[in-house]
Amino acid sequence: MKVNKTKGSRNKSRMLTYEKELWSKGYTLIAGIDEVGRGCLFGDVVAAAVILPQGLDLQEVNDSKKLSETKREQLYQVIMDNAIATGIGCVDPPTIDKINIKQASRLAMKKALAQLETSPDYLLIDAEKIESDIPQLAIIHGDALSKSIAAASIVAKVTRDRMCLEWDLQYPEYGLALHKGYATALHRKRLLEYGASPLHRTSFLGKILTIQQELF
Repeated sequence: MKVNKTKGSRNKSRMLTYEKELWSKGYTLIAGIDEVGRGCLFGDVVAAAVILPQGLDLQEVNDSKKLSETKREQLYQVIMDNAIATGIGCVDPPTIDKINIKQASRLAMKKALAQLETSPDYLLIDAEKIESDIPQLAIIHGDALSKSIAAASIVAKVTRDRMCLEWDLQYPEYGLALHKGYATALHRKRLLEYGASPLHRTSFLGKILTIQQELF
């Protein structure tokens, strides 16, 4: 995996625009924060916080949704090897149902921030604001515009995908290893066949469960 500390392509350099501006203002420990699993029917919402070294441009790091599973796994290890600090935060389905997914996503981000062994001096967050005294900036589509946020999106995605493999062993009837808890046709079909598990988000299942009641 290529790690480049020199200027990369124009597009790759653009993904460091926010970081470079903050570095020029004296901020040295910038944490990118992102979450995954927001739209899933099953399992935790997972967030990651990543502090990359100043000036380090990890080639190929991009929005995790634009990368293959193999590439995400490769980049995950590169990020873990090079990051100053990483943190993971998870919020479970009962809490999601209780406080709603938006608040749960923010809570997961706050937990990820708290897990960083090194305290950041600035936060770049994908389309959210979290409760913190640390200066922060919410960036719409931040995982495609900031290398720090993109790195966090990869760490969060790989972490949650690995959790899905473990959940698949507990609940093999739902096909979680394939769809990772999202509302695919297979997942909806299995829900109609087997009903909801203890790790399904009941607040997300209204229409599906209504169909199930009508059929049975």
